[in-house]
Amino acid sequence: MITGVWKGKINRQKVEVKIIQNGDSLTGTSYYYESATNYRRYSIKGYFDATTNEAVWWDDQLLEEKAGRFTISTPGKMPLLSRADFNCPGGGKMMLDGKAAKKENSSDIKGDVHLDKNEQTDFEDEWDFVIDNYTVGGNDPEIIDSINTVAQQPVKPAEQPVVTKEETKTITETPKPAPKTEAPKNDIPVVEKPTQIEKKLEPPKAPTIEEKFTARQKVFIKEIPVNGDSIELRFYDNAEIDGDSISLFLNDKLIFQHIKLTANAYSIKLAVSEMAESNELVMVAENMGSIPPNTSYMIAIVNGQRQDAYLSSTEGSSAMIRLIKKEPVK
Repeated sequence: MITGVWKGKINRQKVEVKIIQNGDSLTGTSYYYESATNYRRYSIKGYFDATTNEAVWWDDQLLEEKAGRFTISTPGKMPLLSRADFNCPGGGKMMLDGKAAKKENSSDIKGDVHLDKNEQTDFEDEWDFVIDNYTVGGNDPEIIDSINTVAQQPVKPAEQPVVTKEETKTITETPKPAPKTEAPKNDIPVVEKPTQIEKKLEPPKAPTIEEKFTARQKVFIKEIPVNGDSIELRFYDNAEIDGDSISLFLNDKLIFQHIKLTANAYSIKLAVSEMAESNELVMVAENMGSIPPNTSYMIAIVNGQRQDAYLSSTEGSSAMIRLIKKEPVK
């Protein structure tokens, strides 16, 4: 998946780019650096074209500028627009290769883009929480938008106090103590304001699977008749294996969770005797994988007969199958 930490060079400058995919959009941050104490940091915006496997992003807003004591210039002076092909040559290696141009003029090519995906970051920031938890719920759009609001606040350099000439003069005379005055008897006591403790900003808590089930719209897919002792359900990933994970609710009750969808079947059995006459089985996406939406292929086996269904779940909807008890036709 394209979400993660990418390191390499853009326009011959060392760079670390943190890319977070939110639907078709890309957000995150870019660090152009020479060292840990000499860099420029930008917020980035962009999009990912799944049909061409091309990622496009640009340096949107300068958030931070830091220079060492003996550096002449800071990298990243010119905000850039990058276009790169997303390649997976094998062995777990992922690359972004393309061209970088001036942000204001995409036809003015300035250099090459060569980035490799990495597990580690050299610049810790707010986006690390989303990247570390992306496949287990950190890709929730509300979480991304919330952290985006925090991460796009420019870092203000510390201001040096201004000292006037009068303040630099040495005081040679001992100041006379102020005369003591008695407070009137009817004075109202002064109540000091309580010291405000600055709260440390923590990443927003991801919604539980029950909250996702309640909030999302249930989309009816098909009706399946059930009879006999049990019904077997088999779930597969319907598209490219990209880390899709689902939970199952039967009649508003969570019955299975953290089901990883792969090319191999994940099988469950439900006792028909414990089911109502009409039942709603709802598939809720725990994440969107690296290629939204979350899609699965389900096979239902009832008395040796099989029926199938294609289920799709997004951040706003869940797929629903209705299981109806019916006696077999003789």
